[in-house]
Amino acid sequence: MAMIPDDWTFVESVPEYETGWYTGGYDRYRQPDGTEKDYYWAELPPAVVVVAREGAEVVMVEQFRPAIERYCLELPAGIVEDVDSPSGSLAGGEDIAPEAYESAAARELAEETGYHPEETLFLDSFWTSTGVLRHRRGIVFATDLTETDRALDTNEFITVRRVPLDGLLARVREDPANDATIEGVLLARADGLL
Repeated sequence: MAMIPDDWTFVESVPEYETGWYTGGYDRYRQPDGTEKDYYWAELPPAVVVVAREGAEVVMVEQFRPAIERYCLELPAGIVEDVDSPSGSLAGGEDIAPEAYESAAARELAEETGYHPEETLFLDSFWTSTGVLRHRRGIVFATDLTETDRALDTNEFITVRRVPLDGLLARVREDPANDATIEGVLLARADGLL
């Protein structure tokens, strides 16, 4: 649901390319001073980040990220799909039910790490990088893990790591730190879960 201020005027939206992973384009607005400007964006599907605790450790993944040409230690994460929604559809991705994030978290955690959570707890969802992205991210806490089969995607070459709670925040802040992992750890910690 758009909430455009009265002194801004939407002129047009132009998708310029589509990759199968995201769409990129711009929206043209008439600004409060009367000038027009193109605001570029990339639209990605909603994602979930999983803070999976097992005892005094958090289950994480390490993988090579070609975009920054570095190995990264991250919380497991992935796309929230229509199948995750109680209604069977995400309907544009703006108002995603907490249950959809929890379902996606359980699926992604199992696929990437080989652990299935018996319990999930939705922590929060929010827009990310709002200056350039149209992308929502949810954070889910998972616990009571049982081993299951991994089902990695063809582009996933992941090593599972277990990181002790003691020193976790310092560890995830080490270069190359990433926003989703730090956000997940901070939210779970603020809720007294870590």
